[in-house]
Amino acid sequence: MQTAIRPLHTTTSSNLADILSRVLDAGVVIAGDIKIKIVDIELLSIQIRLVIASVDKAREMGLDWWRTSPDFCPTARPRKRVAKKALAQKGASV
Repeated sequence: MQTAIRPLHTTTSSNLADILSRVLDAGVVIAGDIKIKIVDIELLSIQIRLVIASVDKAREMGLDWWRTSPDFCPTARPRKRVAKKALAQKGASV
């Protein structure tokens, strides 16, 4: 006589939307450094920083570059022009 094997516990499955919601709510940071050296001479250095988060979570972390970048916000002033004007004013006052 065969007996049916039943799992001792139930497993809950998460779909992609649940997983994505959890990741965006909590936020994920991926960081890595790659350095190539030969005889203590650094030939190449790559630093990677990746933040995956919702807009609300990013604002909580202090990230709001999309509000100040002229590429994403038409009312934002370009930083280069502001810096050039500040340097010109500084030079005129000296």
